Amino acid sequence: MPRQTSSKPRILIVLHQENSSPGRVGHMLLEEGFELDIRRPPLGDTLPETLDGHAGTVVFGGPMSANDEDEFVRRETNWLEIPLKENRPFLGICLGAQMLANHLGGKVEGHGEGLVEIGWYPLKATEAGKQLMHWPEMVYQFHREGFSLPRDATLLATAETYPNQAFRYGDNAWGIQFHGELTRVMMQRWVVRGAHRFELPGAQPGRDHLGGRLIWDMHLKRWLDEFLRMIFGKPEAR
Repeated sequence: MPRQTSSKPRILIVLHQENSSPGRVGHMLLEEGFELDIRRPPLGDTLPETLDGHAGTVVFGGPMSANDEDEFVRRETNWLEIPLKENRPFLGICLGAQMLANHLGGKVEGHGEGLVEIGWYPLKATEAGKQLMHWPEMVYQFHREGFSLPRDATLLATAETYPNQAFRYGDNAWGIQFHGELTRVMMQRWVVRGAHRFELPGAQPGRDHLGGRLIWDMHLKRWLDEFLRMIFGKPEAR
């Protein structure tokens, strides 16, 4: 895939399906003045051997598990050594956070009682999280597995069913279990394509996904904007 040259700093965007989108994360980064370098490893895209040409990385979610034996899952998980070693800003969302947890020696697995988080659920910041910023009280989830907290990582936010919701590792690596990136169109698509999962224990019916968005999404969007600015800063500052 050809890469266009530009004077703008680039953020490496890692997606896992042909029609996946970086959603609001992509919109916000573009508005801040970054350029997006989108790669899809499951479709054969490579990942860079160094992030010298990038201002950071975002690895998004997907329907696969971080424990899958697919070649691209192992390759991506091992590749995380690069942003960690080079101390470049990194954000893992859902699957991306679980890959980071696996890479750091944590464990990714389902809930002991088979519960899932699919819909809107309460979030509670830890003391370390509160020192960083104000967190939303409700967040959107769409997962059947969670992760243990890696050694030397700092827990930033927690919840009842899956207690590890957000963490920081070192100076520049962040992982969040929940989704702030969904536009309305993306959520509608997820609700339609993922409807078969609403029967799983702990999942919410589709109407609650869209109804909850009307109440809580503006708070989640405001948090996401502040969170991305904290991680990636402004291009001119780089």
